[in-house]
Amino acid sequence: MPAPRPSLRVASDLPIPVPGVWHADALGASAQRVLPSGHAALDAQLPGGGWPVGALSEVLQPLAGLHEWQLVLPALVQATAKQSGAIVLVAPPCEPFGPALQSQGLRAERVCVVRADSPLAALWAAEQALRCQGVLAVMAWLPQAQPAALRRLQLAAAQQQQLLWVFRPVDAPGPASQVSQASPAQLRLQVQGLALPGDAAAAPGMQVQILKRRGPPLAQALQLPGCHPQLAQVLVAQAERRRAAQEAAISKVAGRQAAAAHVAGALAGSLARHVSPVQPVGEPGGRPGGRPEGSRHALDRPAIALVR
Repeated sequence: MPAPRPSLRVASDLPIPVPGVWHADALGASAQRVLPSGHAALDAQLPGGGWPVGALSEVLQPLAGLHEWQLVLPALVQATAKQSGAIVLVAPPCEPFGPALQSQGLRAERVCVVRADSPLAALWAAEQALRCQGVLAVMAWLPQAQPAALRRLQLAAAQQQQLLWVFRPVDAPGPASQVSQASPAQLRLQVQGLALPGDAAAAPGMQVQILKRRGPPLAQALQLPGCHPQLAQVLVAQAERRRAAQEAAISKVAGRQAAAAHVAGALAGSLARHVSPVQPVGEPGGRPGGRPEGSRHALDRPAIALVR
């Protein structure tokens, strides 16, 4: 007679303090070192309370160059204040503005920009930067990187214990969206702009959705401020001035069109009063050309001159 099989135990039956055992329905306490992101709401939802050091953090966004610095700059300021090393930017879509970084606490001389003329060159440059001991963090824009290439970057970051962010578009060229594709990233976020209430032109905020983390899925997206409140006020005022200028330009064009229509109507009325109607050829009492006998037309003068 076979021995009875032992009953299976689920994770919830295990005692909480078992070392090395993580319950998938709970937010994992990261075993590796983390760096606070500078956004309290985001840190509360990240394992360990910050960006993982020595791991790949993948950020998906609709358009490159919009939210990268707003998202990672507070962490970079903390990192550079405590440690030496360079911040390497690989294939950035826009040139970083040194005075703006300096005003936030990141010295421009700590930033190194690497240009790449092909996706393969950008991937190679990112991997080489991660293998340099003098590099503190790497920000790489790799829209066409495949999972195998991202895995190489993940291993390089783990070996040197560096910060690594890879920025990719939400819908890169290809058969499927980047969101649905598998990724070796330990942390995966999707970021998009968040307009201010009642003003769609200015978007100083961010909406962050956590797609992958060591823990349960995050059902509701986080709303984070994307810039300093004073800068947000400047952006709103700038949007108001832009809107007012656009409305003034539209009103000016409409006024010009109305004036042109009025002039055209007045000119048509004047011509109608001074030019006799053309009569059909052969009408009784008419002359060749359809005008009454004795009438003169401006075009008749050169014609009479030619006849004479």
